[in-house]
Amino acid sequence: MKKHLQVVGAVVLEEGCVLAAKRGESKYAYVAHKYEFAGGKIEAGETPEEALVRELAEELRTKARIVREFMTVTHEYPDFIITLHTYLCELLSPFSRTEHEQLAWLPLASLDAAQWAPADAPVVEALRSECAAPAVQARQPSV
Repeated sequence: MKKHLQVVGAVVLEEGCVLAAKRGESKYAYVAHKYEFAGGKIEAGETPEEALVRELAEELRTKARIVREFMTVTHEYPDFIITLHTYLCELLSPFSRTEHEQLAWLPLASLDAAQWAPADAPVVEALRSECAAPAVQARQPSV
């Protein structure tokens, strides 16, 4: 039986772009050098929201506020199953890269799901289809 991981991802929007974190090398070729939403595994005893705030502090060295749940996706990879819980988030402080090979602001209108990890691709498609909807736009902090 495959391992089933519960993970969280931050959908951070600013000026028509989404924050994308590009993975580095991986023992799983199907996610290596692909974009993903910053986040990570939900630890025992954590709510998804608590896990996401913790992961953003670890991965991006930033404080964040959860705006609302965006969507949940379950994807079966060849080696494991992942359930990805995504949330629209607001970053409350500057951020920096600690784990990924690159952080990029990608325009919503031209997102290419093929450049993203397969579990993240449905979220990317939903963002593209809703990119003009005001409900998707998160208020960004003034820093």
